Amino acid sequence: MKPSTVWMKALQAGALAVAVFISVGASDAGSRYNDLNHKLMCTCGCAEILGECNHVGCTSSTAELSELRAAINAGQTDQEIFAAFQAKYGAVVLAAPTTKGFDLVAWIAPFAVFAAALLGTVLLVRRWASLSIGKTQAALADPANEDPAERERREKIRRETGIDGGF
Repeated sequence: MKPSTVWMKALQAGALAVAVFISVGASDAGSRYNDLNHKLMCTCGCAEILGECNHVGCTSSTAELSELRAAINAGQTDQEIFAAFQAKYGAVVLAAPTTKGFDLVAWIAPFAVFAAALLGTVLLVRRWASLSIGKTQAALADPANEDPAERERREKIRRETGIDGGF
């Protein structure tokens, strides 16, 4: 057997093993429970993820976690569970906004604001650069139009450094 064939067979076996492990973990009710309780918020007002709400005296997390476990054991899909929680507790129970309707703005707005700020910064820097280049070219083209304060500053630099500076 050629060495490349051996490596190919090993890679295929590794890919198959990874796929089997992932699919086994995906069907496990415990991992699904853990995954879903991290996609829901506790409604007690603590602003924590449902699966991590552990403050003393929480009146909501225990009941919500038992509702979640019952829904998983009843064979409901993730969408059905989210819909039931949303119908009972409102949209605030979802840890992330949906990707439908007006909630889509919550996903798009940060990127749009960043793009607008980046564009504004680029345009501002280009404007500053063009203004600076325009003033420098005007002063070099006709030294008589140069600002007297600027001319004095250049002369002071020449006297103190003893070099012409290319001006």
